[in-house]
Amino acid sequence: MITAFANIWKVAELRDRILFTLIMVVIVRLGVAITLPGVDASVIDRWLEWRVENDEGGNAIGVLLNVFSGGALQQCAIFALGIMPYISASIMMQLMSAVVPKLAKLRREEGGQQKINQYTRFITIVISVVQGFLLAQTLQSPGNIPYMEGIVQHGGGPLVPEPGVPFVMLTVLTILAGTMLLMWIGDQITERGIGNGISLIISVNIIAALPGALVQAFNTYVRNAEANPFKPMILVGLFALLLFVIAAVIAITQAQRRIAIQYAKRVRGKQLTGQQTQYLPLKVNYSGVMPIIFASAILSLPTMLLSSIPAISEKAWVAWLNTNLTPPSISYFIISGAMIFFFSYFWVATMFQPSEIAENLKRSGGYVPGVRPGKPTAEFLDFTMTRLTFAGALFLTLIYILPMLLTITLNLNFVVTSFFGGTSLLILVGVLLDILRQTETHLLQRHYDGFLRKGKIRGRGRVQGTGAAATSSALVYLWAFAAVLILVAIVAWIMNK
Repeated sequence: MITAFANIWKVAELRDRILFTLIMVVIVRLGVAITLPGVDASVIDRWLEWRVENDEGGNAIGVLLNVFSGGALQQCAIFALGIMPYISASIMMQLMSAVVPKLAKLRREEGGQQKINQYTRFITIVISVVQGFLLAQTLQSPGNIPYMEGIVQHGGGPLVPEPGVPFVMLTVLTILAGTMLLMWIGDQITERGIGNGISLIISVNIIAALPGALVQAFNTYVRNAEANPFKPMILVGLFALLLFVIAAVIAITQAQRRIAIQYAKRVRGKQLTGQQTQYLPLKVNYSGVMPIIFASAILSLPTMLLSSIPAISEKAWVAWLNTNLTPPSISYFIISGAMIFFFSYFWVATMFQPSEIAENLKRSGGYVPGVRPGKPTAEFLDFTMTRLTFAGALFLTLIYILPMLLTITLNLNFVVTSFFGGTSLLILVGVLLDILRQTETHLLQRHYDGFLRKGKIRGRGRVQGTGAAATSSALVYLWAFAAVLILVAIVAWIMNK
């Protein structure tokens, strides 16, 4: 494996792709630190200092929203919405393509995917404008925002010194520009970098919260361990649990049920090919992280919207909803678990088409041994996928509730426990495995050894980047631009201090 990492820098194209990806990541993290115009950054700084002194982590929903934006939402930055509007638009288009016949036909046509991508970008603009308007309205009265509790009392002044229509319009335009820039950066990483750009941006934002989580865990179980000397052992146990959970997530993410497909003798050109056996892989976790995203979004939406409306935010029924639709309430676990199961089967029902697969196999002369072609094959695939989906949905439910259970039982901050499961860990594992697959593919294509001398990383052979890698001169200009931005940020920080 060490040799493989050394060989990465011997492949010029792979080296340029990695350097390009790193510079895009630096730009993304710089945007997280730039506060929206019209927002008093000093109020945020004083409020954050108060949170650190009092160990105020906020509720789990607020922490989860900040994890996805890399802290930009809490910092009221230009990347406050992150890449989530584009993710929401992509999910909407995928579901619509599965249920709307015209979109399904368009996806299969030549050039249809490009049109669907354009529709996705238009929907992203609409979502960004709506969410930017709601964010601008709530920033003018931030007391009811779950992830900004106490900012009015402990910030030392109003968050928006000059509220009004000009502030709202400027904020909406800035938020829209920031979201579009993130979407463009994600596309550039996908084409000219390594890995899937959109997923990588989310992963970088999640990893940005890791140092703070480690500091909080150290302060809880090491620094304050005078009264109980066994507290550090709990921290060791947590790290062992983390390694076990990561191994389990990797195993389930890679797990497949391989259906044997046999092909009869066929004539290809002037050659007669003999009987061949191939395999149709059916993933245990076919839906990935989508059911958790759906369940989290639907459960958090009512409380977020109701809390941002001053006229009804103080009502008793709104308080009841906030209590029962947020962790650590038992009703929240029950509802979220049921929704994860439902959306797991819903995603498979819309995206996995056994009838179409069976028809394609029949046309190409393939068949499943012991199963008749046509409708019986479709029924067999549907039955097999149903059983696999139950195992995948059960795994997703356990992973989703694990961080919240640790928060309740060990009295830890959700920032710490979010790395033990949930959406964050699933996204990180998926993105890292995808990057390893693509890097290994580049190495093997140039006759270098991969990361594993025995065996392989499943899924190898698919290269995400289809565009040309950035040139060396372009990389030099990009790194020089980033260095100037970093230098300006350091000077500004020193002057403020």
